[in-house]
Amino acid sequence: ERDKFERSVDEAVQAYRVGEAIRQAREAQRLTQSELGEKMGVQRSQVCRLESGKSITFASMMRAFNALGVQVALDMKGVGRVAL
Repeated sequence: ERDKFERSVDEAVQAYRVGEAIRQAREAQRLTQSELGEKMGVQRSQVCRLESGKSITFASMMRAFNALGVQVALDMKGVGRVAL
């Protein structure tokens, strides 16, 4: 039971970090959430959820970073790093 809780907390922290990275990249480019949403093909509310760490899927994360022109690398422990 405790392991399940700790895993849930770890996942929430990671989602927050990804959302924060999306927000920082967007702000660095001086884009509004609406402007990023247009580039991604989604509504502003979806960008808001992504930046808050909610509703983050691998596909939505990649769509956001691609729209921002940010190169992403996946660090797979024990396997290595893969550029996406």
